Formats: sequence, structure tokens, C-alpha cells
Amino acid sequence: MTEEHDTPPTPVLERIPVHGDCPRCGAEELRRYPVVSEGGWFEVVKCQQCLLSLDRSPWSRLGPIQLLTDLL
Repeated sequence: MTEEHDTPPTPVLERIPVHGDCPRCGAEELRRYPVVSEGGWFEVVKCQQCLLSLDRSPWSRLGPIQLLTDLL
């Protein structure tokens, strides 16, 4: 006897295209997206070919989670 379960959709991280060329490899595949590291959440612009970081700025302290108090 088998039971069918509906699997929830897999979350997908949206990587927003950024206009420009990578100064290291020359690729035109730059994307902006959030990442988490030892310093917390950051929004980065990275080359998708060689993974060079072109920009890294602090993002929301809890990443994609927004508290109601943050909206006040």
C-alpha cells in the first residue's frame, strides 16, 4: 500500500540580472542576490562564470524574514 504525498514546491532563489561585464573573465552574466556568511546577510553582485564578487552590501538582518517591528 502506498500513499501519495504532495511535496511542497522547492524554494528558488531569484538571481536578478545586472548589466555589465566581469572585469576578471569578461562574461556578461552578472547577477544580484542575497547570501548569508559569517557577518550576516549581504546582497551581492557576482559573476556567474568565475564567481568574482563585484559588490557586497549589508542586507536585512534576518534575510528574507521580515518582522512586523522592522516595518514600523
